Amino acid sequence: MQDARPVFRFAPSPNGFLHLGHAYSALFTQAMARRHGGRLLLRIEDIDLGRSRAEFEAAIYDDLAWLGFEWDRPARRQSEHFDDFAKPVAMLRELGLVYPCFATRSEIVQAMTAKGRLGECDPDGAPLYPGLYRNVPAEISEVRITAGEPYALRLDMKAAAALAREKAGGVIGFRSLSEDGSETLVEARPERWGDIILARKDVPTSYHIAVVTDDALQGVSHVTRGTDLLAATDIHRLLQILLDLPEPVYCHHPLIVDREGRKLSKSHRDKSLRSLREEGATARQIREMIGFRDEL
Repeated sequence: MQDARPVFRFAPSPNGFLHLGHAYSALFTQAMARRHGGRLLLRIEDIDLGRSRAEFEAAIYDDLAWLGFEWDRPARRQSEHFDDFAKPVAMLRELGLVYPCFATRSEIVQAMTAKGRLGECDPDGAPLYPGLYRNVPAEISEVRITAGEPYALRLDMKAAAALAREKAGGVIGFRSLSEDGSETLVEARPERWGDIILARKDVPTSYHIAVVTDDALQGVSHVTRGTDLLAATDIHRLLQILLDLPEPVYCHHPLIVDREGRKLSKSHRDKSLRSLREEGATARQIREMIGFRDEL
């Protein structure tokens, strides 16, 4: 008999030790799963093989167990499922929505500067790709690929968004769930991202492809994550429509920030759960610190 309970997931990347922001997201997701009577999954998003480390993955399991986060075992490791991610990329190519791009970051900046558009950025703050290779004939691109040049596969966003709106009946939108249980429909604006990267020569997927594929394969019905990923939902909903994937409901929670209002980050070497544990903090103190006094 199929389990009809809603499915939630927490999906960290093993490229550093977890910090308070991760703890908040994990406990928030656990609280939502319990409130809705759902299952709770752990997914290790380790497609970035250059930055992922076994010691960080081991620390994720250890820190979450110490924190009181309980998940259905085993955890799914994305690096073991690259074949799953190649399929949706191939489907998008068959739809004529994907093209190879050989541009480096410096070439993109130079092109944007020449066009007087250097200030145009995507929601993450990266220079908006100006479509340098969008209309290059396939046979020319194939020669460069055969020669071994590095490349990325980009999505023709204008064509993709038009097709997605046609399939969706005019509007690309996603359901946004509030903590009180109410839902609102939010219109997505994927064009503001430009021609996103779907895969690279050395890594056959991207975060966007991997996350929508795994959510579908794992039956995830509720996606809870920080507001820093709210804009990315534009892309995820677009891909779900194009690939005929199930539509989860989204809940974006507030972020844990420092005294200056900056989001906690591994790259800024913010204090990790591991270091707080070494200083003598207990799991209960951590939970109370981020507002989960009654969670356990």
